[in-house]
Amino acid sequence: MELLTAIKIRRTNHSKIHEVDFGNLEFGKYISDHMLVCDYDNRRPVSTGWQEPMIVPFANLSLSPATMALHYGQTVFEGMKAFRMNDGRINIFRMEKHYDRFARSLERMCMAVPPKEIFIEGLSRLVELDKEWVPAFPGALYLRPFMYASEAKFGVKVSDQYRFIIFTGPVPELYVKPIKVKVETDYIRAAKGGTGFAKCGGNYGGAYYPTQLARQAGYDQVLWTDARENKFIEESGMMNAMFVINDVLITPPLSDSILDGITRHSLLILAADFGYKIEERPISTDELENSFQNKTITEAFGVGTAAVVAPIGVIGINNVDYHLPEYNRENLMNKMKLKLDRIRTGEESDVYGWNYIL
Repeated sequence: MELLTAIKIRRTNHSKIHEVDFGNLEFGKYISDHMLVCDYDNRRPVSTGWQEPMIVPFANLSLSPATMALHYGQTVFEGMKAFRMNDGRINIFRMEKHYDRFARSLERMCMAVPPKEIFIEGLSRLVELDKEWVPAFPGALYLRPFMYASEAKFGVKVSDQYRFIIFTGPVPELYVKPIKVKVETDYIRAAKGGTGFAKCGGNYGGAYYPTQLARQAGYDQVLWTDARENKFIEESGMMNAMFVINDVLITPPLSDSILDGITRHSLLILAADFGYKIEERPISTDELENSFQNKTITEAFGVGTAAVVAPIGVIGINNVDYHLPEYNRENLMNKMKLKLDRIRTGEESDVYGWNYIL
């Protein structure tokens, strides 16, 4: 890959890092000093349409009320993390795989795809510039590349203009304690042929209402089921779902209604290396209920960039709450998380080539 020879950088004169309580981080509260911005215009008389990327002080955007993303939903994001390693260096985890998923999401939404060198080199230089914002492990610097249709026009059409932005912010570890989830059979997250596999904004906005209802009923999140029969488990909240039943790691197979999780992919590789049997197959709510009644289920957890793993303590199925056994260090979930943590921090060798070390 040919890297950019120069990304213009305009540094802030007023860092806000002194406002951050690194001992009491809140997810999404703090945003680092700088952001990368790169515009695309399909009407420009150049071959790619992409303008030169710039790193500038983080600031509000100026938008026309007719900005197309606000009306028609052409907006896509990625969720990534950078970690402070044991030797002090910074590691951006699985950057190229995140780029590939970002590109697939953009293509599904008929949006321009930023050149790979802009994504990787721009992200690298942005994190390097704001490296003091990377907290000590197990905290991380959350990385948010996103793009939206920036053309100001209220006709329904594919936009000719886009703005690509990356900003970052320090975050804590999430879901240390087991969560309570409800199997959702009235509402759906995604349907076959839809955008469920893409990280587009509408997927998340549409999930708020059923999640809110579940929380009012005493749950933390929902377990989504398929749109056709409301019979098969698909995802856990905004995470991929995994179960250990009869000492087999089971996870729903990828489809156009399930996100191709980077953490999911990483953990499946680690589980195989641990010697666990893995089944990527549909798992029905009936099978899940039977596994509780037969006491063959020992673990259930969500996996994703934000949480890494989110242990599930209770699953509500058809108005009955089923309880998982207590978790300990010997659970597969914790073994995989520990292994992943050790790779990310450099405590173990990265034999998979996942780390991008600055």
